[in-house]
Amino acid sequence: MGKSAYIIGASRGIGLAIVSELAANGFDIYASSRNAQDLQSHAGEIARGAGRQFYALPFDVTDREAILAQYQQFFSESAPDVVVYNAGIVRDNLLAFMSPEEWDSVIRTNLEGFYNTIQPLIGQMMVQKHGRIIVISSLSGISGHAGQVNYSASKAALIGAAKSLAREVARKNILVNVVAPGVIATEMTKDLPEDLLKKQIPLQRFGTAGEVASVVRFLAGDDSSYITGQVISVNGGLYI
Repeated sequence: MGKSAYIIGASRGIGLAIVSELAANGFDIYASSRNAQDLQSHAGEIARGAGRQFYALPFDVTDREAILAQYQQFFSESAPDVVVYNAGIVRDNLLAFMSPEEWDSVIRTNLEGFYNTIQPLIGQMMVQKHGRIIVISSLSGISGHAGQVNYSASKAALIGAAKSLAREVARKNILVNVVAPGVIATEMTKDLPEDLLKKQIPLQRFGTAGEVASVVRFLAGDDSSYITGQVISVNGGLYI
């Protein structure tokens, strides 16, 4: 039976690059995002182009009932071999001016979404006695950035959650690790002052989504079988 990978937040940017990387390395792909059309036309096209099976799970990660309905359809008998939690939004503002909606929406998506999507799979993964869970956090969750109290809080919490979960499930041969990207050239960063930021990055460039996906592929593969509870930051030396 082939390997399977489930990417949550897969329709663009880093998530789409992860779909491409894992499909190219022999994984059948389950992919989720809020936009069913984007899943099929972007992630689906890439996975099928690599000769892999593709399954779309369109839902909002804040909607637990919708998630459970999709899981009943796709994961009632077995969990994926690899699960990548990549869902996330930004609503940047200084805390003094941050609205309740800006705080709540980021926490609901970035942090509560992790619980909503990962928790229902844990039991079956433990029964299967194998699996990889890879959480996409952020350099903001390690170092903090002004104007991102909500985002940094959610991404730091994901690191804590992943470390704790790694301890809970290691005895069942489930590895849990975190990838924390720095400034990556995606739609999310397209409005940032690139020339100014590059001066702060020792490698003097933004990273690519493919470079993040390559680390995910490593953590999903056999060469990382003795790595769990770790945070690998892909940041060009911005934080050392």
